[in-house]
Amino acid sequence: VQLQAFGGGLVLAGGSLRLSCAASGRTFSSYAMGWFRQAPGKEREFVAAISWSGGSTAYADSVKGRFTVSRDNAENTVYLQMNSLKPEDTAVYYCAADYGGSSYYYNPNEYDYWGQGTQVTVSS
Repeated sequence: VQLQAFGGGLVLAGGSLRLSCAASGRTFSSYAMGWFRQAPGKEREFVAAISWSGGSTAYADSVKGRFTVSRDNAENTVYLQMNSLKPEDTAVYYCAADYGGSSYYYNPNEYDYWGQGTQVTVSS
């Protein structure tokens, strides 16, 4: 599976962005998908995850109520809608695929494939 994330950019605090992650391959629906982010000088951190069917989602406490993860298996795409953005959301955002899914969806080591990342910058 090859992943390509896009949709990042520069936005004012309080604004919104929608990230997309397009996947190649015919088995996209077999993968749980995750979003992670990494700010300069910090470790990569979990943001959100969605099960292969889209029936289950999970969020980091820092984004809960502001971000929404969704997927369209017919389009081989997963989305991250980000609202009420804050300067502390500034980071490179990565999508990742985990074959079959895992209870450890928050652990980046569980994921098999990664996209290249897209920069999100939130100015105050």
